[in-house]
Amino acid sequence: MTQTADRAGDRAYIRDLGRAFGGALLFSLPLLMTMEMWALGFAAEPHRRLVYLLAALPLLFGLAHYAGFSARRGLVNNLLDTLVALAVGYVTAAALMSIFNVLDYSSASSAVGQVTLQAAPAALGALAARRQLSDASDEDGEDQASYPGELFLMLAGALYFAMNLAPTEEMRLIAYLATPLGALGVLVLSIILLHLIVFEAGFAGQEKAETPLRAFLDFTLPGYGLCLLASLAMLWVFGGTDGHGLQALVANVVVLAFPAAIGAAAARLLV
Repeated sequence: MTQTADRAGDRAYIRDLGRAFGGALLFSLPLLMTMEMWALGFAAEPHRRLVYLLAALPLLFGLAHYAGFSARRGLVNNLLDTLVALAVGYVTAAALMSIFNVLDYSSASSAVGQVTLQAAPAALGALAARRQLSDASDEDGEDQASYPGELFLMLAGALYFAMNLAPTEEMRLIAYLATPLGALGVLVLSIILLHLIVFEAGFAGQEKAETPLRAFLDFTLPGYGLCLLASLAMLWVFGGTDGHGLQALVANVVVLAFPAAIGAAAARLLV
């Protein structure tokens, strides 16, 4: 009986691991096929890449707690899931970039830098895979987020969307072309959509017990603040804050916070 249970547990873990690779591919493919990310892997300053990786660890650990690619929970299991997800991210990124022949083999540090930048979003996808690629539900005993946890999930979604777009030249061009009035319009639209998507659209998972005003004050405004913070952080990592005056920096942050706000809303609905 014990051996049978052990074999069933092993099969379940292998299934979860395979799903994690699927989630890693699904979440990381846009960045894996983005030319700016290939260049930033070796062009970005080493201390920025290090900060990027270190900052990703608590984010991944939190996602392991609230989602995770396996049903195991607890401090040790969450830590193991985090490390395994990061390993899945590295393997997925290295394999795909090798197949695409975009790794810079001129030095080991260049290739490692390229893979490291891609591994974090792939690891995020690995941890979200169980919720998105299976029939796991809240009835399975998974943790419900507290208020700080809800804000954390919004930050995770904002960071993921900002991470996908911050390296691209298109985001910088949009910010360059934006007038002050246009940037203000993007800011207002971001807040409205963040609020409507989560609390007014009737999607499964939204808060039903809160009044729109209470939800706006408790979640929408703090959530948008986290979107601005996530956007600024991603721009700094990818060199998007360098050489800009205050007005240009604000425009870049506000423009990037628009997709980040969509990501924040989606994270609360989907994770």
